[in-house]
Amino acid sequence: MPRSSKSQWDFGDLFTPRTGSGGPVGPPKREVEAAVDVEPPSPASPPAVLSVGELTQGIKRYLESRFGFVRVSGEISNHRLQASGHAYFVLKDATAQLGCVLFRSQSAASRVPLRDGAKVILGGELTVYEPQGKYQLRVTSVELEGIGALQAAFERLKARLQAEGLFEAERKRPVPRFPRRVGLVTSPTGAAIRDVLHVVGRRFAGLEFVLVPVRVQGEGAASEIAEAIGMLNAWERAHPGSLDVILVTRGGGSLEDLWSFNEEVVARAIATSGLPVISAVGHEIDFTIADLVADLRAATPSAAGELLTAGYVDAVGRLSVAARRLRVLTARTVLNWGQRAESWTLRLERRHPRRQLETRIQQVDDATAALVRGVGRGVRDAASRVSSSVSRLLARRPQVALERDRRRLFELRRRLAVAVSRHRDRLRSRSDQAGQSLRLLSPLQVLERGYSLTFDPSTGQLVRRVDGLRPGQRLETRLASGRVESVVERVDPGTPPIAPEPGESAESMESV
Repeated sequence: MPRSSKSQWDFGDLFTPRTGSGGPVGPPKREVEAAVDVEPPSPASPPAVLSVGELTQGIKRYLESRFGFVRVSGEISNHRLQASGHAYFVLKDATAQLGCVLFRSQSAASRVPLRDGAKVILGGELTVYEPQGKYQLRVTSVELEGIGALQAAFERLKARLQAEGLFEAERKRPVPRFPRRVGLVTSPTGAAIRDVLHVVGRRFAGLEFVLVPVRVQGEGAASEIAEAIGMLNAWERAHPGSLDVILVTRGGGSLEDLWSFNEEVVARAIATSGLPVISAVGHEIDFTIADLVADLRAATPSAAGELLTAGYVDAVGRLSVAARRLRVLTARTVLNWGQRAESWTLRLERRHPRRQLETRIQQVDDATAALVRGVGRGVRDAASRVSSSVSRLLARRPQVALERDRRRLFELRRRLAVAVSRHRDRLRSRSDQAGQSLRLLSPLQVLERGYSLTFDPSTGQLVRRVDGLRPGQRLETRLASGRVESVVERVDPGTPPIAPEPGESAESMESV
């Protein structure tokens, strides 16, 4: 918007009118009163004392009334999308920057995706965010003007390197499955190195790292990254086998923060590296030139740590399974031999003469116990009658009734728990019976009981009758544990077919 007068732009004149040879300079008295809602000072009195809130509110009303709706072009930077759906970002050019806010209702209407580096034309109202005392643009419309200088440079370099074949899968080197030592190119104080070391330490702490500290953003960072990659390759050439792979990584950020990994010098260093290079730059949605040229891209630094240790974790899992199977087989063998030894021991004990003597002794003990029980039964009956009388007497006391009700409540709770447990056991038994029925109905169970199937290997057909068989013909018999090949020596048509067991049909035998 063009400037119409000095009073439109000089905010110092809004609250303290100046005087000169030509009279007072600044907005008229009514504009000041409308802006701050306070009585303006007279030329002979000092300026009125305003609170911070009154001053900010006056500036806000002045900006909103003077500018109204404006259209501003620039490049988006530091874009942040909150969980509420509101977007906050900075619109900048070569000389200045402007804070902007796009509320969720306006974002749904604009249908233009916002991202760092995009060149846009924003329409909205200029206002002041009072809690922070800064002016900002409340965006109501978004138009794309271009993809931004950085984004355009990214696309140009990407197209040129792609034309040279640096992104082709054929030139990418395989990453070792079990790396022993990794060259790490990153900032020693960033979050990326902590994420990588934390993941590797948790999954396979034996992996070694050779750190080459570099800057990961700012002027000269790209050269440092390229030199670090060259340094690690030189060390590998001087000491063959000292390194297995190079990891180039940093945490997330805006397009400007990640720009060092979009420089051509970094891409050339990765492409000419004799060691395979893993690139883990930014978050999962971030893509850089380094990611495209690298032999393997990891979505995040943590994902890079998982890729480096994937082979070790898989091998440890396989060894654990093998050890568990070995323990199970050993325990099963020992158990079988123990059961056989116990069976022989029981058979010997049943035939020992001492068992007969022990049986007679037990019968004498039972008779003695019955005699003792008969004598004691009369004593107990008398004691029971006395106890019953005492119980009836005590039952009339309120404390006894209360205790009886408490015991009844406890018994009801116990019975409820028992009923629930029994119902659960019945359901588990029904489930086990259903599983056993399924196993018994399996066609393979027929073979497990000693049956076999005979096929003609030349046709693959099941042999049901001896008709058509001839001496010397080769047959194949399938058992429960394998196959047997045989030759027909003699054909006897009078041999009756083997009848299936009860519950089995010829169709079920054939389905096996």
